[in-house]
Amino acid sequence: MTSRRLGASDLSVFPLVLGGNTFGWTSDVPESEAVLDAFVAGGGNFIDTADAYSRWKPGNSGGESEEIIGAWMRTRGNRDKVVVATKVGKLAGFEGLAGNTIRAGAEESLRRLGTDYIDVYYAHADDPETPLLETAEAFDDLVRSGKVRHIGLSNYSGARLAEYLSVARANNLVLPVVVQPHYNLVFRREYESDLLPVAHEAGLSCAPYFSLASGLLSGKYATGADLSKAVRQAGIASYMNPQSARVIEATIEIAAELDSEPASVALAWLLTRPTIVGPIASARVVEQLPALMNAVSLDLSDEQADRLTALSEGL
Repeated sequence: MTSRRLGASDLSVFPLVLGGNTFGWTSDVPESEAVLDAFVAGGGNFIDTADAYSRWKPGNSGGESEEIIGAWMRTRGNRDKVVVATKVGKLAGFEGLAGNTIRAGAEESLRRLGTDYIDVYYAHADDPETPLLETAEAFDDLVRSGKVRHIGLSNYSGARLAEYLSVARANNLVLPVVVQPHYNLVFRREYESDLLPVAHEAGLSCAPYFSLASGLLSGKYATGADLSKAVRQAGIASYMNPQSARVIEATIEIAAELDSEPASVALAWLLTRPTIVGPIASARVVEQLPALMNAVSLDLSDEQADRLTALSEGL
């Protein structure tokens, strides 16, 4: 099976991360379980969720995605076959990265997931109000206790990542193995100019979110005609400009050249970039999954990859 090593960890992961943000939101329980089954059947093993998913849906309080994944692992008996990443810091009552918040958040995630360990535990977002030493010590405690195997940082700047690494090294604390930033073919500059140099030097992997630009890079919103039907209208609209339109046009053209889908091309381009272990992508239903998973085996030519890189330069 195609796999990549996650940073300096002992984990080998499929180069596509299944996003669990739709579980309990736009995907009901049977749809979520069907997507999870199909992902694993296709060779996938890395699943990303958070304690806050999907608190934004009316009637939800957070933790729904973890509960669905936990019940699925229990009924399938496959806990040791999948790599589960979850996050702390954004759920109501567990905001921020104070030490006690991290420890209590981990206990709740373990309970919802129905497991005694979390493979990758992320700080969901930087917390400048809490000393980095306090945060790093809490994550270190969880790893040394065996409740967490590895840690990651999401939504950190390059400067704050460098500071975290410095604090952890100075105090002989566990280091992160992965970062999770906003990064895709039409949103490049922020990651590449800031976080990438620090992550690359430290040997950290990157598992970017919004890897399909909220669905814009699927090609179905290329003309804007169907944008009113999108769940994330505002997110998609934020990427739209004349340059991104040219990038999307090229993505569609390359997909036609390869008898593939635009989403596959956009994800395959990410897999050519430094530090990327696997982009995070979500499927509401099983029918959306092949276009995502096919990216792993899609071979962009140097000319095709360079064309996309040149057209998206500066975005």
